[in-house]
Amino acid sequence: MNDQSGSNPFDGPQMQGTRYERADMSGANFDCVNLADARFYAVLTNAKFIDTDLGKADFDDVNLAGARFDNVNLSGAAVTNANLSRLTISGVTLVDSDIRDADLTGMRINGVLVTDLFEAYEQAKS
Repeated sequence: MNDQSGSNPFDGPQMQGTRYERADMSGANFDCVNLADARFYAVLTNAKFIDTDLGKADFDDVNLAGARFDNVNLSGAAVTNANLSRLTISGVTLVDSDIRDADLTGMRINGVLVTDLFEAYEQAKS
């Protein structure tokens, strides 16, 4: 999230801490929005988050299929009970991230199937 002008890049509505519950926000476009600490319990298929602060946001029981995240802050965010089908993650920092209880069918990291990585890991341990 580059701030080349030196001013606050979030000069629109301040929506941090907002709760979006039972909302159909399919195709919504969040561009340069401060949504830190926001709570999403919504349908967000094909939504776009561009230059957006989602630090400590909570996505619970959401559909983010086909969503796009470009130049966003997700530090401290939580994603639970979510559909992330067709998600592409590129140029991200995943320091201290934790993925649990996930269906990783077909998921690739740098072109390698994650299931193959796990299989190689298990073989290496033996």
